[in-house]
Amino acid sequence: MSNLSQQKVAFVGLGVMGFPMAGHLQQKGEQVCVYNRTQQKAQDWVQQYGGTCALTPAETAAGADLVMLCVGNDDDVRSVVYGERGVLAAMRPGSLLIDHTTASADLARELALACKEKGIGFLDAPVSGGQAGAQNGLLTIMLGGEAADFAKAETTLMKYARSARLLGPAGSGQLAKMVNQICIAGVVQGLAEAMHFAQQAGLDGQAVLDTISKGAAQSWQMENRGSTMLQGKYDFGFAVDWMRKDLAITLNEARHNGATLPLTALVDQFYAQVQAMGGGRWDTSSLLTVLQRKV
Repeated sequence: MSNLSQQKVAFVGLGVMGFPMAGHLQQKGEQVCVYNRTQQKAQDWVQQYGGTCALTPAETAAGADLVMLCVGNDDDVRSVVYGERGVLAAMRPGSLLIDHTTASADLARELALACKEKGIGFLDAPVSGGQAGAQNGLLTIMLGGEAADFAKAETTLMKYARSARLLGPAGSGQLAKMVNQICIAGVVQGLAEAMHFAQQAGLDGQAVLDTISKGAAQSWQMENRGSTMLQGKYDFGFAVDWMRKDLAITLNEARHNGATLPLTALVDQFYAQVQAMGGGRWDTSSLLTVLQRKV
């Protein structure tokens, strides 16, 4: 692999996360070539950050030391990895494929095997921190794969992360992301119920938030979403549609490994109610709307 300061990086997927993530790499010394299904988005990225863009995933990956993916789901990943237009067709032995998509652990294991057959390294590397974390370069990255591959990638990953940790073999990053989403689902539901209770009790919700956030009830969700929930504003960050995708992956994995997730399954159904209300693009704190509707 070439010198770290001169690496060629391919970045596939320029959504609300991938666009700024790829931008950090270009701004911090990498030679970045991007691909996006909507070509205009790739051209917009080049205009904003420099670098280059290509017309297919394979063209983007040609000659790259690191190839990074940040797309929607398992099927989206397969569509940009396999086939004559996919990145694997163009990647050379010794290069490294890193998948930032939140996907299934089974897909991660499948990709690890496909890469190994071609002498290519693989890391599953889902992220946490949302759009703001991507824009500010403060993501948390959970990784699965080989230690040697992580060592190759760590310096580059830290150009848009505040934490990146290898947690085990391929699939471990995706499993850790499932743990993350289980925690978020429970905390957001608890916060929604607390704000609903405060409103029904006639309390000044903001005053209550300011008070209890100094004690044991404090959480990232309380600090960042409590006030906006009280204001009925739900256009911040991670959408309900994407959370339901993640929870479906999590609940499916739980059926296979025997984990019991009653709260997660219940919150998933509450998110289904938000979708039925037309709130699929609202952020995950919109659980409060389900409680308010029932009053």
